[in-house]
Order: sequence, then C-alpha cells, then structure tokens
Amino acid sequence: MSTHDAERREVGRAGVPGPRTGPPKAPRSPDRPSKALSSRTRLAAGTLLTPFFALFTVAMIVPVGYALWLSLFTEKQSGLGFDGPRTVFDGLGNYATALGDQAFRDGFRVLLGYCALYLPLMIGGAIVLALLLDTALARARRFFQLALFLPHAIPGLIAALIWIYLYTPQLSPVVAAMEAGGIGFDFFSSEGTLPSIVNIALWQWLGYNVVIFYAALQAVDRSLLEAATVDGAGNWRIAFSVKLPLIRSSLVMVLLFTVIGSLQLFTEPLILSRGSGSAVTSTWTPNMYAYSAAFERNDYGLAAAASVLIALAAALLSFVVTRFTNRRKGARP
Repeated sequence: MSTHDAERREVGRAGVPGPRTGPPKAPRSPDRPSKALSSRTRLAAGTLLTPFFALFTVAMIVPVGYALWLSLFTEKQSGLGFDGPRTVFDGLGNYATALGDQAFRDGFRVLLGYCALYLPLMIGGAIVLALLLDTALARARRFFQLALFLPHAIPGLIAALIWIYLYTPQLSPVVAAMEAGGIGFDFFSSEGTLPSIVNIALWQWLGYNVVIFYAALQAVDRSLLEAATVDGAGNWRIAFSVKLPLIRSSLVMVLLFTVIGSLQLFTEPLILSRGSGSAVTSTWTPNMYAYSAAFERNDYGLAAAASVLIALAAALLSFVVTRFTNRRKGARP
C-alpha cells in the first residue's frame, strides 16, 4: 500500500473528507415542469374566478356602496321653496330618522312575532317530513318529494295572489268550507294577518327545506343505523340520537338562511295589503318601510338608510346563529 493511500484512509477514519477523486457533480436543474404546471393552474383558477368576482362586484359591492353613499344625503327645500329641492350632506341624519320612526321600529316587532311563529313550524315541519321520507316504511318517495317541492317552483308573487283568492270571503272555497263547518276566521284581520302570511311562506318554502334535509339524510352511513338497530334503538331513538346529529351542518345552514329570509319579508304582506279590509299597512315590515320611503315619499336617502339597517340586523342575527350553533357544537362531549 502506498503512503498516499494510507494518508487518505487515516483522514477518512478521522471524519474529515478526503480530496475529491472524481469530477464535480453538476448542480441540480430546477423543476421546470412542476413550475409550468403550477403557473397553468393559477391561470386556470384566475380565468374561472374572474367572471364570478366581476359579477359579484357589479351586483353586490357596487349597490351596497351606492346605498351607503346615498344614505348620507337628503333633499331639502330652499327657504321659500321656489328653487326646488336640493341634495345636501346629512351624515347620519337618515339613520337617526329611521331609528326614531315608530313605524320602522314596529316593523321589527312584527318580524319578531313572525320569526317566533314561522321558524319552529318551518324547521320542525321540514325535519319531520324528511325523517318520514327517509324511513324504510315510506312509499312513493319520488312522488311526495315532487309534491312537496312543487310549490317552491311557483314564483312568490303568483303564490301570494293564489292565497289572496283563497283567503277572500265570497270567493274562496276554503272560507266557504270553514263557514259551513262553523269555523269563522278572518284572514285579513289584525289577528289573522300574521298566521296568513306564515301559511303562505310555509306552503312555498317547506318542500325546499325538506329536499335539503332528505338529501343530507341519504348521505348518512347506513352501517351506523344498522348498528343502532342491533343495539335495540327504536325508530325515534335512531332519528333523534343518530340521524339528526349527523346532519347538523344542514340544520344550521337551513336555520341561517331561514332567519335571513325572514328579515326580507316583503312580497307576501305587500300583496296581502291589497286585500279588502287588510290590517297590513305600507310600513308593516322594515322592507315595506324602505319601499314606501323610496317610491311613495321619494325619500331615497331614508330608504337607503333603512336598507342598510336591515342588512346590519341580518348580519348580526347571522353572527348570533352561527356563534350559538358553534358553541353548542363545542360543548358536546
């Protein structure tokens, strides 16, 4: 063994790298195919998302911004009224006017009573019907799904007109049958207006929510239901202890959308106000108040302020609902 080889071996044992004996390694080239693929992915995502963001900006951001801007101005007459109205900056004056108006505040009280009656009937009824359709004893499921969903396919304006006819005495076969049975009920009275509107909303939206709940129930793992049956759980126990907890996300979504839709109550009371002797006024709900301010009193600043306040109330209620449901979820063992 030569002296040079011995020195190399001793250096290797000491943990010090010896001199290079081969050619230096070339630096690794960048992964060009992966970068090109990532660039194409970003380009495709941007191309697909651009129409959505453009439409969202035009249909949502711009109107909301314009409403906020419009709510800060009001029209005032000159001293003698000869020059016509002029638009002046009013700051939060329109918001103070809306909040100080008793009619606007009464509209929220009406919505509170509406939600207290409508939400339990809507959510509870949709859950019960979906559970019945999901049971093994259910027959003709397709027919009942279509029959329940069909009212939702009818526009709200047409549905309200149909129910106006069914509520009108001397015209409605429903009122005639009730009177023949000794049941007298005035659907247009102050006591009957709210149940009448709740009935219209239930007829139109119940089937829609039933379809959502039924689709969620179909996604439940059937092995869990079979295991619960083997353990001796009955149909009621399986429904409320197994199925409902597994479709909790659908329940929260439907509840959130129903609350937001309740704050936007407009079409049904507006059509019902056209009935003879109806107790519904032009400011019966907050949306009707904003509509009346804009198109009956031509006070667009007040209408914009009222609309912004309604949107803030919807956002607050949405936050409360989601926070409450998330807290209940975190509290579960």
